[in-house]
Amino acid sequence: MNVCLNRQQKDDFMKRGFSRRDLGRVAAMIAAGAALPFWNEPAMAQLSAIRGPMPADAVKINANENPLGPCEEALAAVHKVARDGGRYLYEETFAFQELLAEQEGLKPGYVQPYAGSSAPLHQAVLGFTSPTRPFVTADPGYEAPERAAQFIGTKTIRVPLTSTYAHDVKKMAAASPDTGLIYVCNPNNPTGTLTPRAEIEWLLANKPKGSVLLLDEAYIHIAGAPMCSDLVAQDKDIVILRTFSKIYGMAGLRAGAAIGRPDLLEKVRPWTSGALPVTGMVAATASLKSKTVVAERRKIIGDVRRDVLGFLDAHGFEYIPSVSNKFMVNVRRPGREIIDALMKEKIYVGRVWPSMPQHVRVSVGTQEEMNKFKTAFLKVMA
Repeated sequence: MNVCLNRQQKDDFMKRGFSRRDLGRVAAMIAAGAALPFWNEPAMAQLSAIRGPMPADAVKINANENPLGPCEEALAAVHKVARDGGRYLYEETFAFQELLAEQEGLKPGYVQPYAGSSAPLHQAVLGFTSPTRPFVTADPGYEAPERAAQFIGTKTIRVPLTSTYAHDVKKMAAASPDTGLIYVCNPNNPTGTLTPRAEIEWLLANKPKGSVLLLDEAYIHIAGAPMCSDLVAQDKDIVILRTFSKIYGMAGLRAGAAIGRPDLLEKVRPWTSGALPVTGMVAATASLKSKTVVAERRKIIGDVRRDVLGFLDAHGFEYIPSVSNKFMVNVRRPGREIIDALMKEKIYVGRVWPSMPQHVRVSVGTQEEMNKFKTAFLKVMA
């Protein structure tokens, strides 16, 4: 077995209903690289990844990226540290951990840095679910953790969103008395809609005993909604995910964190190992120190989003109101047809969810990119 798992952790794995074969598969996964089974070719296709070169003038609004890229402070930090890239520089990870903890009003032990938030998103499923402890998620919702559940044989329970496209917290709490992990992405991906803070608190107070709430706040800065790190400070059964891929424009640099009680983070931590990319760590620290980047980016993204949604209103297109950097538009036909038609116009948009087959997700790009989208969208919808 992989050295990342000690005897107690292996015993815990077996007590949760996994077989030795399951344990062997996960150990092999860790040895090969923790993302390997979840980011294979079909999974990448599902997440809107495109193989091969794009046209030079293509508009790529398919992956909820921030085309503004890293802020100037982050770029300067990356350039400065790159010459020392031959060293692990663990101290930069510690500096990031301590600063994020300080800003969240937490002790450093409540923050675990990662290269983005994908790893802890998958590994929380490994740590808190099992063949007897289901994984509960929204429908439609972000699919990545469900792939981890499928890999280890955990049952997934999908709960439809409410009529206002919020998480149906009451049905999620009642989904199974044996629930291991409840996943809430807020604002939600793909709909870009917000579940009120009071609903999150209700879910935390009424979830099945022994279960954990995994709150993904990847898009929270863009919405300007209240964050929930104070619930971590109260030692609740909650793990919060943060990423620098969205408002901070660092999707390719990779930096993020899991925030939670140390004993909960210990359930997530064993499934990965190794040094983190020092470029991502210093860029994240520099971004956190910036006093202007979040407010400036929120306004830029919000202005472009309001403009494109206003365009949809003006032309009578139906969409789901969003507070994030993406939206779902109803194309009133199989969504794949419109995706393919837009691709011929060199406009690359997102994907379709099985529960909403006539809706297509579109990321919010720059104003110039969205102007090109508007022209092409009118053409293919004519």
